[in-house]
Amino acid sequence: MALAADGGGGMTDDVAVLGAGMHPWGKWGRGFAVYGTAAARAALADAGLDRRDIGSIVGADTVRGGYPGYVAGATFAKALGWQGARVTSVYAACASGAQAIGTARAQILAGLSDVVLVIGADSAPKGFFRPAGGDRPDDPDWLRFRVLGATNPAYFGLYARRRMAMHGDTVDDFARVKVKNATAGALNPNARYRKRVTAEEVAASAVVADPLRLLDICATSDGGAALVLSSMAFARRHGATDPVRIRAVSTITPRYPNTVLDLPDIATDSAVAVEPTGETFRASIVRAAYDEAGTGPEDLSLAEVYDLSTALELQWYEDLGLCGEGEAAKLLRDGATTLGGRIPVNASGGLASFGEAVPAQAIAQVCELTWQLRGGAGDRQVAGARVGISANQGLFGHGSAVIAVR
Repeated sequence: MALAADGGGGMTDDVAVLGAGMHPWGKWGRGFAVYGTAAARAALADAGLDRRDIGSIVGADTVRGGYPGYVAGATFAKALGWQGARVTSVYAACASGAQAIGTARAQILAGLSDVVLVIGADSAPKGFFRPAGGDRPDDPDWLRFRVLGATNPAYFGLYARRRMAMHGDTVDDFARVKVKNATAGALNPNARYRKRVTAEEVAASAVVADPLRLLDICATSDGGAALVLSSMAFARRHGATDPVRIRAVSTITPRYPNTVLDLPDIATDSAVAVEPTGETFRASIVRAAYDEAGTGPEDLSLAEVYDLSTALELQWYEDLGLCGEGEAAKLLRDGATTLGGRIPVNASGGLASFGEAVPAQAIAQVCELTWQLRGGAGDRQVAGARVGISANQGLFGHGSAVIAVR
């Protein structure tokens, strides 16, 4: 259902993106607050605002940052300089950034703050992520590591095998995703990996979780991203007559029963009593965003999706409705999702080029949408971009999708 216009070139539930900023991804050996404050200062400069103009700061938490990471909002507020702003800290695993954006939008629409600064940053460990320390037998994430031995790469490999068995995807298709994203990432100054790769190089990299190789799986990275969001009225007073606007934020949870294997839950089944829904959790995340925005996949100019592995990017094509079930590999082979194609996916280079800095990633996706919709993405610019979507999910049933428009 379409939203009502507000009479000033926006929609009643839109918020403006006045600024976007990032700290480049890499392994820099610094604390997460360093990356977050650098990104925040860049976003403030982009917005033409001072930190004292900010009415609220929402920080996406990182459990790897110790106590400061658990109170990321206050940590960032202190690092930038206490100035009396409201503060909120949000944790939702990989969906933390989207929940931070959703929290900021809610504060703006409720009239609590005209301008909100959203920040996420991480200092990641070497190797793959694992649960925080301690025994937690009621934690499905802890259980999959300790009982099943299913690390993240193992899960990615299982999902790749599922696509191969169900849809006929091949290791060559997975390699094509990496080649595509590396080509885009080579054009992005904030990316950690700025080198094109060939399918042969993907095939020659070490096997991590069969059938996936090292270059099929994203790295863990340090990085930071930030956005300055405001009410449409403030944006107009500030001279931003046609800003990028956030039109939808989906942070929904799964429905029971969940009969498709998903991370970290294995599956639930109560088909005797409750009929399964007709869509997967990821597809429901995206549908909720489309419904809220009054738009659909046919309206998209580009998409930023969470390519934790090459196979998972292909799954997002179907979840986004860019093609039918089992048709993702064909969409890729036809060049539709490459720069210059019908619907570019991960024009930023994706996690393939950045690596994963968990609480920053969903915010970084919206930074990319912002630059693309402004027409300021340089050599990776998607021509005529008007509507973009970001999508990922977080552990423990956190949805994450954002729709931005211009």
